[in-house]
Amino acid sequence: MDRKDSFFKNAFLGRERRGYHHGNLKDALIEAARSLMSERGAAGFTLADAARLAGVTAAAPYRHFSDRNALMAELARRGFDLFGQRLAGAWNNGQPDPVTALRRMGDAYLAFAREEPGLYGAMFGNVGALSVPEAGAAADKALALLRVACDAVLRQRGGTIENGRKLTFEIWSLSHGVATLALAGHLDPAHEGCDPAAILASGVASLIEMAARRPAAAK
Repeated sequence: MDRKDSFFKNAFLGRERRGYHHGNLKDALIEAARSLMSERGAAGFTLADAARLAGVTAAAPYRHFSDRNALMAELARRGFDLFGQRLAGAWNNGQPDPVTALRRMGDAYLAFAREEPGLYGAMFGNVGALSVPEAGAAADKALALLRVACDAVLRQRGGTIENGRKLTFEIWSLSHGVATLALAGHLDPAHEGCDPAAILASGVASLIEMAARRPAAAK
């Protein structure tokens, strides 16, 4: 390699190295993806877009992520970790009673989706992201907390916890549907009958009532 080639190679590598001295490159890429998810949705950006927003070269992300899917899996993991913390805080060990605490969890669910649309999109936009063990474990932990709440509510209402799993998925499905409609602008609290929190609370109350009367053998 002649001196001219060495000069250009060193200049290029120098630009790469300066891109990496960015603070924390991995966190910067995560935050960039989080922002892009909020603006464009799950399919609206590439790994190169995230690198550009983070202020690094297109090659820089590969120091931490094998591909875009790996970046999305990490974003989903962080989302579920934070989501689980919010739900746990709302549940507060079921105080003062399980039904009231579960209602707070519903409010926390909607608030998370509203306040963290980028994370929420990564968490639920592609189930394949949860095939990564760390992301899947974070999702399972958050859902397990909802199961704890549903079991406690059923015990309070005289039902059987054998129906807790079914109730958990019913409430999760309802919560996700309401949150998604609200994020898309279809549910506006300013319009009569369109308050997401009220809709969710009413729906969950009906699901609890049905689950409490459901025979133990029902699955």
